[in-house]
Amino acid sequence: MSWYSAFAIYFIFWWVTLFVILPFGVRSQKEDGEMILGTDQGAPTNPSLLKKSIWTTFISGVLFALYFYAYTQMEIGIEFFDFMPGPK
Repeated sequence: MSWYSAFAIYFIFWWVTLFVILPFGVRSQKEDGEMILGTDQGAPTNPSLLKKSIWTTFISGVLFALYFYAYTQMEIGIEFFDFMPGPK
């Protein structure tokens, strides 16, 4: 696997993991009772984006390491999954 492919796959893992982690620990302005004029009541009061990006980097790194091990050592790639039957 080239490093371009590895980076692209890690990039995909990172963004998917970020979207999974984003909703955790979020409190809206309505829940906290601190409404800021001109903002939506569902807007988060403290989204903690730095903490979430650090967790995202760590978790996506672990997921990528598992994927890389399966791809290089166990030789599990896209060919392993038979989505459509081939010609007979």
